[in-house]
Amino acid sequence: MRSILKCTPSKSLAVSSALLLASSFYSAPTLAAEIATDPGDYTPLPEGVNLGILYGQYATRDTVYADGDSVPADAGLDTTIGLARFVHYMDIAGVIVDPQIIVPFGKVELKEPFGPLQPTSETGVGDPIIGATAWVLNNPDDQRWVGLSAFASVPVGQYNKDKGPVNIGENRWKGIFQAAYVQHVSNNVVLDLIAEYSVYGDNDDFLGFKREQDDAQSLQGHLRYLLSKQSHVALSYYHSFGGETTLGGQEQDDRLNTNRWLATYATFIEPTVQLQVQAGQDISVENGFKEDARVNFRVLKVF
Repeated sequence: MRSILKCTPSKSLAVSSALLLASSFYSAPTLAAEIATDPGDYTPLPEGVNLGILYGQYATRDTVYADGDSVPADAGLDTTIGLARFVHYMDIAGVIVDPQIIVPFGKVELKEPFGPLQPTSETGVGDPIIGATAWVLNNPDDQRWVGLSAFASVPVGQYNKDKGPVNIGENRWKGIFQAAYVQHVSNNVVLDLIAEYSVYGDNDDFLGFKREQDDAQSLQGHLRYLLSKQSHVALSYYHSFGGETTLGGQEQDDRLNTNRWLATYATFIEPTVQLQVQAGQDISVENGFKEDARVNFRVLKVF
């Protein structure tokens, strides 16, 4: 296995890109950001409100990039991921806080031989994410909010050491931190801006090697147009960067620099039930698989 890292340049680039897969499907919804926010996520709800949320996400990829150039090799990666999320809003000393848990599950399928891996797939339950947001500015009169979040990904999900990136679990701890600013630009237009910083523990058995990863960052923006009190449309932009990995002590030269857009339509079909659909794709990718298409669905229940 160790000889794989010392093969021809084109193959070693493909192996480097393959290592990005492990972080490419662990978001909500699935994006390069560790927790990719939805429009409206950082507008707080009153104390005592609970949310039950179910996500369904499908993405397909058939091109791999290394240093901004496509790798001349057949490639195929499909992910079908669900997430179950529970959120509870509470008041702590006058500050709204929302402790929550996110549990991912689904299937990752590598459709073509890639680096050291033959076509394979993995299904199961992934690493749960626990954490909370605290709204340090909560001004509904001026329609401005600032939220600070901290999350931890706990490595108890299904993981097969021989499949490396083609896994639901990641066999490592992660810390995810976000800061968000929300402002109503007008009566019908809302701007959400989110910055994310992620830190990673080591995976001590990734295809037989120890895998380490540098800190990664993400900038996320949502521009919402409120069609009515029940419905809105939005256009989102995500930029993720950093996060270069080291495998068995060897730097992989696989730093993230990914840009993506996503369009959203959401509506309440009942006073306490909201449906949301999203579609989008990557704009550019420096290293790793480029998403050709993504479709996300979300059902949210307020209780």
